[in-house]
Parts: sequence; C-alpha cells; structure tokens
Amino acid sequence: MSKRNLALLAVFSTAIFYGINYTLVKRVMPNYLSPYALVWVRIFAATILFWITSFMIKSSELEKKDFPKVALLSVIAIVINILSFFKGISLTTPINASVIMVTTPILVFVFSLIILKEKLELKRGLGIIIGLLGAFLLTTADKKVAENAVNIPLGNLLVFVNASGYALYLILAKKMIEKYHPITFVKWLYTFGLLFMTPFVFKEVLMVEWQNIPLNIYLIIAYVVVFATYCNFLFNLYGLKQLKPTTVSAFIYTQPVIASLFALLVGSDELSWVKVACTLLIFVGVYLVTLKPNEAKNKVTAN
Repeated sequence: MSKRNLALLAVFSTAIFYGINYTLVKRVMPNYLSPYALVWVRIFAATILFWITSFMIKSSELEKKDFPKVALLSVIAIVINILSFFKGISLTTPINASVIMVTTPILVFVFSLIILKEKLELKRGLGIIIGLLGAFLLTTADKKVAENAVNIPLGNLLVFVNASGYALYLILAKKMIEKYHPITFVKWLYTFGLLFMTPFVFKEVLMVEWQNIPLNIYLIIAYVVVFATYCNFLFNLYGLKQLKPTTVSAFIYTQPVIASLFALLVGSDELSWVKVACTLLIFVGVYLVTLKPNEAKNKVTAN
C-alpha cells in the first residue's frame, strides 16, 4: 500500500473512531460517570500516553515565552471545548451532535474573517448564513425528550459551543503547531488542560463508584481514551504529513454519516425530516464556504 493510501486509510479511521464515539459515550454518561468525570479520565489518561510518546521521539521542548500561549489555547481547546462537548452529548442525540460538528469549517472561516481579516465573498457569506441557519434550526427545533437525551436544545447548543471552540483553536494554534513538533505541543496542551480542569471537576471523579462499573463500560472508556483521543490524534498527524490539510479536514463530513449509521444500527437514535433538512442546509453552507473562487467562476462560465 502506498503512503498516500495508507494516510487516507488513517484519516478515514479517525472519522470512524469519532463517529462511533458519539453513541458509545452515551452508554457511559450519566449512569456510570458524569460528563465531567469522563472528561477528566479521558484527559488524564491521554496526557500520560502523550508524555510516554514524547520520550520515544526527539523534538525540541517548549520555550518559556510560549507557555502562557499554550496555556490559553488549553483553556479553549481542552477545558471549554471538551467539557462542552461531553456535557452536550449527554443531553442530546448522537446524530444531532455529529451534524452540528460539521459547522466547524464554517466557523473556522468566520473566525478567519474576524482574526485574520480574510476577505468576505458573496458566496461564502451566503454559505455562512445557510450553514448557521441549519445549525440554529437543528438546535431549537427538536424539543422532545428522547431516551438518554433529556434536554436536546441545550445539548445541541453546547455541542455548537464545542464546534466554535475547536474552530477558534485551529486559528489561534496555527503558529504553535508550525513551530513545534505536534507531540511536544499536544502533551503540554493536555497537561495544562488537566491542571486547569481538575479543581473544578475532580469532586465528580471521586463520586464515581468504580466497583459497580461493568466490564463493557470500562472497555468503552478505554476506547474513548485510546482510539477516540490518542490514536485519533496520531492518525491525523500521519495524515497531515502525507496529505494536504484540506484533504484531511474533508473527512469531518463523513462523521455524521458514520455516527448516524452506527446510532441507527444500535437503536440509540432515529432519523426525522427536521434532522435531514437541517443536515442538508449545513452541508450546502459548508460547500459554499469551502468552494474556491476559481471554481465558482468556472461554474458560471460553464453555464
């Protein structure tokens, strides 16, 4: 298998890991671990794995002047981002959450307009409006209580906060990622996140009745740590070395499909016309935002 095909397989694997993750974490929360307790376990275990990996590679250490910057990024990417995601997924359905996460490319462009002062074109502006409208309708339209989804609108909103935090992180972290080896960067990112998070959520970790947790739930927790966190990062890293960033980021669009198929397969969610319509709006918005100017011109010329 060529390096390119292997990289494509690795990145597609991360989409599968995360697509399945939407449903599996709901088996853990809130019956065995609270959302914040699960987040702490995930960050704690992943931090250890990243530090172990850092001892196996040769890379430059973080400069003292960059510690405050990485600490700030950690607040956004780890504390706010991950806490809002796990709390949100505990309140909403797997399909809703996975669809809302597809707004990330739109939100990246919005933050690029604000922070990087990128030029706003008509088609991209229209894409932002359509995509965010789809996310808004999905967030507010489905108010019924589903099994293990006790507050769908609030859960959807928190997942949207997660997508926004991740988009902002991608913009702000660009220089740090270019400057340091990814393992060096991520081990400190997770370390700061663990330090900031622990005082606020460790009380919930102490309340966990570990002796009453069945083996299958422990296996799901291990999956979240090893595959949906650690391997997810390493596989994406390998993909970025062999493929263009745009190619890697495009795989986020497969997550709703994978999440939906898995959720429907195990009976943890159901489709509705509202979800289908909102999903189409979001995908149209993402398409317009990511369409290159020359492609738009060529389409006009061809017509």
